[in-house]
Amino acid sequence: MPAISIILPFHSAAATLPTCLASISRQSMADFELLAIDDGSTDESAALLRALAARDARVHLLEPGRVGLVAALNLGIGHARAPLLARMDADDLMHPQRLALQLAYLEANPHVALVASRAALFPKKLVRAGYQEYLRWQNACLTPAQVAAQIYIESPFAHPSVTLRRSALAAAGGPYAQGPFPEDYELWLRIHQAGMPMAKLPRTLLAWREGDGRASRSDPRYSRAAFDALRARFLADDPRLRQGRDLVYWGAGRATRLRAKHLIVRGFPPSAWVDIDPDKVGHTVWGAPVRPITWLDRSPRPFVLIYLTAHGARAYAEGRLAEWGYRPGEDYLAVG
Repeated sequence: MPAISIILPFHSAAATLPTCLASISRQSMADFELLAIDDGSTDESAALLRALAARDARVHLLEPGRVGLVAALNLGIGHARAPLLARMDADDLMHPQRLALQLAYLEANPHVALVASRAALFPKKLVRAGYQEYLRWQNACLTPAQVAAQIYIESPFAHPSVTLRRSALAAAGGPYAQGPFPEDYELWLRIHQAGMPMAKLPRTLLAWREGDGRASRSDPRYSRAAFDALRARFLADDPRLRQGRDLVYWGAGRATRLRAKHLIVRGFPPSAWVDIDPDKVGHTVWGAPVRPITWLDRSPRPFVLIYLTAHGARAYAEGRLAEWGYRPGEDYLAVG
């Protein structure tokens, strides 16, 4: 039985598969199997995998036809033999030490459900400022405590950098789920909800290809509304919101209210809103008063949800809360 099963779905990726497969072949840890799932390719992708499988017994090609990403992932998981599953995408590149370092970490930390790595976007000429900022945040979210405190901001992992325990999937209710949401983020939220720690190595072990074909730009499952609805579903079950403390939403603008509504309609109305805008302070929004941010310097502390996304706004809010003794993940959560 191999130590790691690499799950690699692909669809018409002949232009990038050779370099991806070469990066896998260069792994310093050789005890792996590669399960490549052809999701209905119309180019030479499958032929590339057949040729590699003929030379390397660790490589297995599955050809279910055009079934979609989630079904392809789960088919690969169903055929995997190893206790650890490493995700990979056909247009990305693995660092030669990726599998070895992630295997060593999981062996040394048996309580951790999954480990990812830092990533670097390429080619640089195609990297947009927004995605660079997202990756800057993601690469700084490393420890299990940081992941737990920031899990509702955004997906904390580059999906093809993740290696996870098969047992964690079972404990979290099964493999990837199909629905109107990003399948990877939904799984991370389920693992978090099950109380299993997740971590990231402070090494850049994935070259993450940027391009206009990225699903997050075109697939409605990755829309702002899909993320907001998914976060609200899991926030509503988070015990940190069920401590009996007053619940305060930071941000009273229309965009914030509409995003927060996903959680409010699930039974979590605010006791107050806070806002930096003096024109909003003193108003009543959906039955709750709008307070100045200095109102949060009080005892007992409420539990604060930071619904701010403008550049620098969340960092400002977290800095002010830190001044007043609020602890991330214990007294407040940032919601992306």
